[in-house]
Amino acid sequence: MLLPYYNKELIEAGCDEAGRGCLAGPVFAAAVILDKNFNDDLLRDSKKLKEKDRYNLRDMIINKSIAWAVEMADNNEIDKINILWASILSMHKAIEKLTIEPQYLIIDGNRFKPYKDIPHTCIIKGDDKYFSIAAASVLAKTYRDDFMNELHNKYPQYGWNKNKGYPTLDHRNAIKEYGITDFHRKSFKLEEKQLSLF
Repeated sequence: MLLPYYNKELIEAGCDEAGRGCLAGPVFAAAVILDKNFNDDLLRDSKKLKEKDRYNLRDMIINKSIAWAVEMADNNEIDKINILWASILSMHKAIEKLTIEPQYLIIDGNRFKPYKDIPHTCIIKGDDKYFSIAAASVLAKTYRDDFMNELHNKYPQYGWNKNKGYPTLDHRNAIKEYGITDFHRKSFKLEEKQLSLF
């Protein structure tokens, strides 16, 4: 059972990102403020949910949250500042976009750069421990999936409607055959180098 809050007395936002391990596309992040009495039996880490459930939960989160926001850092920003800092940047953008300023932040993972003077706690696997982080996980994942589905219409050969930019064999083979697009992360290892024995 997930927990409804880390700090009962403070306005608390949970933050998470999606797309760190992808070869193409942006990294998305979300920040969510939920009521302290929030409860939902289905909500958990988005990676443990079926796609249909994620989208149903997205609608519920948007309707029931006190405040929510989704933002991204694109592949050019990722190449410029690296994926860790781009993930944190996208979280900062999402927090900035909230209509209510939080008094405390709980962050999925183990690294974060302080946002303004708002105190924070990093929580490993926080998206499977706290509702607000799980909610942020669902929003970041579904909004990023929507983005990659749109890109798929322009670049169908890479299968982004299925792999969402992750390094699947089909995606890597498409890179070998068709090269890279403007949406690929050039700082990532895009092709597996094969060693030949003579």
